[in-house]
Amino acid sequence: MSWDAELTALTERIGRTLFVRPEPRANFADLVRGLLADVPRKNSWQLSDHVGHSTANRFEHLLDRAKWDVEALREQVRDYVVEHLGSADAVLIADDTQAIKKGDRSVGVARQYCGATGQVENCQVMPMLTYASAAGHAFINRRLYLPESWAHDGRRRAAAGVPEEVTFATKPRLVMDMLAQEVDAGTPFAYLAADAGYGRDPELRALCHRPERPIAYVMAVPVDLPLVTVTGDGEPAGHVLDRLLALGDVGLWERRSCGQGTKGVRLYDWAAVAVHVKDQAPAPGYGHTLLIRRSVADPDDIEFFLAHARMGTPISELIRIAGTRWKIEENNEQGKDLLGLTQYQVRKWTPWHRHVTTAMLALAFLAVTRANLPDSETDTDQGKARRLPERPH
Repeated sequence: MSWDAELTALTERIGRTLFVRPEPRANFADLVRGLLADVPRKNSWQLSDHVGHSTANRFEHLLDRAKWDVEALREQVRDYVVEHLGSADAVLIADDTQAIKKGDRSVGVARQYCGATGQVENCQVMPMLTYASAAGHAFINRRLYLPESWAHDGRRRAAAGVPEEVTFATKPRLVMDMLAQEVDAGTPFAYLAADAGYGRDPELRALCHRPERPIAYVMAVPVDLPLVTVTGDGEPAGHVLDRLLALGDVGLWERRSCGQGTKGVRLYDWAAVAVHVKDQAPAPGYGHTLLIRRSVADPDDIEFFLAHARMGTPISELIRIAGTRWKIEENNEQGKDLLGLTQYQVRKWTPWHRHVTTAMLALAFLAVTRANLPDSETDTDQGKARRLPERPH
């Protein structure tokens, strides 16, 4: 089946589950096709012009006033990704992306840290969850972070249509909610990976330590992560490295690849030591390992990872999982640059979720299409990204 026919079959199948009438089904299919097309700005007006609508009314109605369940679409995206990319060895990757916005009316917008620029910006923050396997990777879940200035402001909430049941939650708490959803849905995966913004959170780690449903993870952690020495005293993770270096640099580091990047094999120097996390025991049969990663080019560039895995897990496997985190950054980049993930002009809660989830479907379609390309059409053996299929015009 051709790429165009595959897209038509996908949007028709999902459209029938979301909409009773044919008109919104057609508009939904047009929206997905427009997001995949080479359109400079993926807002309702330019997308409408591209697909041949005389005004933006159809897309604006679909995203705002039409009656349909966006959570049902999110479940369809997850099921589609798992159907085609699913593996028991897959990794769930948590990270957030940001949409820089003007003004103060767009839901959740506030002056807050923006990872995209590394400084405080007027932006929305979106914790995301990527599903990554050997076949490919794509978003399967999302949340909109609602700062306390929004969560406790009834007037702003009402104007933006924020549901009453939505309360303030930290970004790690939102990731915990998404992780629980995937566990309840039976999504197959072996590890959770995340950066230090999530790895530093003790509640997220505690969720993974539960005896009834332990979750293996490799998450970046801050240098001051509290550990416990053999004498029972507390010490930050950075002191572990100091003690190891005091024993001598020879034999401490092992140069290993943590995966392929766009420029080839990503090599770092690694050290690993079994540790105990202060006030947090691992799940039965599991242990904690502190991974220390040092840049080959800059020995002062050091990052710490905490692994929670079954006893006897090879260090090489933990290093490989640590290296999967970049895949959500690639999803963020593709989502923004190719699919208009953050190019919306909507301001309210429901339209935001509808736009972002539809963009997730478009990204999932690209990931599945890449996974189905013949081996001769990929460059993964050379560490290069797989070619994107030609997008519709």
